[in-house]
Amino acid sequence: MFEGLTGRLGDIFDKLRRRGALTEEDVSAALREVRVAMLEADVALPVVKDFVTQVRERAVGKEVLRSVTPGQQVIKIVHDHLVEMLGEGQDINLNAAPPVPILMVGLQGSGKTTSTAKIALRLKTRDRKKVLMASLDVRRPAAQEQLKVLGEQTGVATLPIVPGQDPVAIARRAMDTGRREGYDVVMLDTAGRLSIDEELMAEVAAVRDATKPVETLLVADAMTGQDAVTVATNFNDKVGITGIMLTRVDGDARGGAALSMRQITGKPIKLLGVGEKIDALESFHPDRIAGRILGMGDVVSLVEKAVETIDKDEAEKLARKIEKGQGFDLDDMASQFRQLRKMGGMSGLMGLLPGVGKIKAQLKDAKIDDGILKRQEAIISSMTKKERKNPDLIKASRRKRIAAGSGTTVQDVNKLLKQFDDMRSMMKKVQKLGKQGMLRGGMPGLQNLLPPGFPGKGGGGGGWRP
Repeated sequence: MFEGLTGRLGDIFDKLRRRGALTEEDVSAALREVRVAMLEADVALPVVKDFVTQVRERAVGKEVLRSVTPGQQVIKIVHDHLVEMLGEGQDINLNAAPPVPILMVGLQGSGKTTSTAKIALRLKTRDRKKVLMASLDVRRPAAQEQLKVLGEQTGVATLPIVPGQDPVAIARRAMDTGRREGYDVVMLDTAGRLSIDEELMAEVAAVRDATKPVETLLVADAMTGQDAVTVATNFNDKVGITGIMLTRVDGDARGGAALSMRQITGKPIKLLGVGEKIDALESFHPDRIAGRILGMGDVVSLVEKAVETIDKDEAEKLARKIEKGQGFDLDDMASQFRQLRKMGGMSGLMGLLPGVGKIKAQLKDAKIDDGILKRQEAIISSMTKKERKNPDLIKASRRKRIAAGSGTTVQDVNKLLKQFDDMRSMMKKVQKLGKQGMLRGGMPGLQNLLPPGFPGKGGGGGGWRP
């Protein structure tokens, strides 16, 4: 998300940083480029005009133009105004007598049903809430069955399906069940249409009136760009929404919807769907998003993701093993690959790292993709237990066998073994830190899991270090 905008803004601000002093003309020229970059990122024109006007007012002040680091000052002004534009981060409001009704609305195909299950799972696991999901979609074939299947996958209860009931009757039955069976939250997944129509709005409004939801969340596809803003405006005007969840933000390189929706509707973006997995859900933090847009990375989210996904037992087991001097083997390396994939893989982590926007070309050349991790795991799986414990046994004939067994090449096997040697050398250094040093590292040697040629590795030229 924001990939194109991040790259363009990075180039613009690099020019400002290189200037020892700024004139008003320098700032105006930079903001003209910012305007074009935001429009190309599909940000709504009124939002762009307001953004550029307000940034210019702050950036041409004497204290900025005469500052010791005027370029950095302008960047800070842009960052601060981005945060203002995106609004305050807000979580789902559960401050009401249970069961708290949450109404999910949006167009068909926006990911509403999956998003309902994602939020329900989050409320169950993170907030320890007892959640009931109910599908009010009686029009789309198998819509109710889809939510039932998602409920089985997540371990979240779903309202039993009664054929022939209309959406309002289903909603009332869901709320009654929630009260009788002691549920904390009832999530109501409404029907969508391929486009906004009066029948859709009337149906949603009827459900709203019958259930009095505490939250009415609009689920919008980020990849639809300014169309998502139009959808948000219509739903807000005719039904009244309390917040927005953007889906498919991992596939949207522009990010214009996120930058426009809060400003135009006045309603907060509360959640981001960042992948197909049922747990691929993030809270919306404006300050962190602004940092990502400006290429500053999002280290806080990276750390949170690590804390949530890294298996502490496995980390402690590895720490004890290294501490006792038993050595790091290929089974341990495979475990590190699995941990990395749980954190979202290479593609999921790259956008959170500071400065990655500046090295996109190098990343492309290094062919960073999550398939690399799967291939490397396949190579290790094709080794015998003895080979994994003692990689020094793996000579030419064994390498050919392993390559054939994993569907890779001997060169791929050689690269993996080289990475392993780098990690083993690093682990010997980590051993001197003791157990606490190992645990502080979380995933020690992460940079050595990166493919050869990755910026920051040997020959890459002083890039990122975890």
